[in-house]
Amino acid sequence: MEPFIQVSGKAAPMLAANIDTDVIMPKQFLKGIDRAGLDRGLFFDLRFLPSGEPHPDFILNQPGWQGAKFLVTGPNFGCGSSREHAVWGLKQMGIKALIGSSFAGIFYDNCQRNGVLTIVLDEPQVQVLGKLISQQDTAQIEVDLQAQEIRLQDGRVMPFKIDELRKNALLLGLDAIGSTLQKREQILAFQQKHLAENPWL
Repeated sequence: MEPFIQVSGKAAPMLAANIDTDVIMPKQFLKGIDRAGLDRGLFFDLRFLPSGEPHPDFILNQPGWQGAKFLVTGPNFGCGSSREHAVWGLKQMGIKALIGSSFAGIFYDNCQRNGVLTIVLDEPQVQVLGKLISQQDTAQIEVDLQAQEIRLQDGRVMPFKIDELRKNALLLGLDAIGSTLQKREQILAFQQKHLAENPWL
């Protein structure tokens, strides 16, 4: 995975509550045998008109937020089924981090395992941030994971908390296997000791 250290870019507001994984990645895009093309499926029913043309009212289709690297989300974002495709689609679309007041548990874990930073703020902070980035001129933000800060266009700074293990994995670009392999020498030492003590295994 690509390390997440300090990223600047546009943030787009998606502040509706309970946006579920079927909205994020509709079921018809779960049929492939690999992850290719999931960016096409991301928010498909919101992004496209029945004709197949981009929906002009959808935030990520609007000029001020095209290419956004962050989404500021409403509460319980990612609820519903546990489909990991939702996170793969977000990542393929270039989304580096999600900022909201709460995320569904499995979705939150899927983000961590796939290198998408999830930042939890108090709801009043999310509303302040959402209002600011709803204007094209102030939609640019910077997220500094090392410092645990969101830096806004108007000079304000929003600190955030994150579990130390999650933070280190993202800073180093490690998935669950990569994080485990950091302990490779200890694992091998335990294995050798355990087999020596239990030769019948």
